[in-house]
Amino acid sequence: MPRHKRNYSKRSLQAMKVFAKQIQIARKEHRWTEAELAERAGTTRPTIRQIEKGSPSTGLGLYFEVATLLGIPLFATDERNLTALESSLDMRATLLPRRIDKEEEEVFDDF
Repeated sequence: MPRHKRNYSKRSLQAMKVFAKQIQIARKEHRWTEAELAERAGTTRPTIRQIEKGSPSTGLGLYFEVATLLGIPLFATDERNLTALESSLDMRATLLPRRIDKEEEEVFDDF
């Protein structure tokens, strides 16, 4: 069965390209080869190439792992700030309803 082609918005693709460029620059600043980074991340060199191209088909977790290995901040500049952000978001999520039920619209049948 053929795989369904996923369409991404222009903004999403641009953000992936920016993240990919950050990864590529950081790798080169660390003076690591693609193979060295792949070994550290537990993946392959072709996958690192896909990440550095901004491929949307590569798993987000792998992007994050590679960025972490290279010291690229994810949502916060250090672990303490990231933990505080996570805690804050957990509190906000707790205040929101667990389910979102759509209210049924009244049918206008007075004609």
